[in-house]
Amino acid sequence: MVAMQDQPTTTDPPCCPPPDGPPPTALFAADPESARAARVFAREVVENRAPGAPADSVSDVQLVVSELVTNAIRYGTEPGDSLALIVDATPQRVRVEVHDPRRRRPAMRAESPDRQRGRGLFIVDTLAQWGIDDRPFGKIVWAELTWTNGEAP
Repeated sequence: MVAMQDQPTTTDPPCCPPPDGPPPTALFAADPESARAARVFAREVVENRAPGAPADSVSDVQLVVSELVTNAIRYGTEPGDSLALIVDATPQRVRVEVHDPRRRRPAMRAESPDRQRGRGLFIVDTLAQWGIDDRPFGKIVWAELTWTNGEAP
């Protein structure tokens, strides 16, 4: 009879591989409830991988994730699609990437008092450097937020 050995346990939350592994990735359905789940995932990753990150900066990361995921759901997916969120955090910066299956690029639209929507990218632009990369089946909208010595820039 072979004795079973206990497997070592990890203290990392379920969302996060060890810090030396690839950036944590999560898949979300293309529905509005996914924006909240994406915010929670991003916060957990940042708190795990950059434990000294300023609370205001973590909130900014969550806001940027919410805006990018919401845009992907509204304009980059169709019913039944999914999107991917990658969060790469270090003690000085966080890079978030939202992958969706459509090539249509987001654009900052002129402000209008007649529209309820269209301000999300202005928020992202204020808080982060951001851009768009093509991928074989869709696009990646990314944003990077940085801070130094425990303080937001």
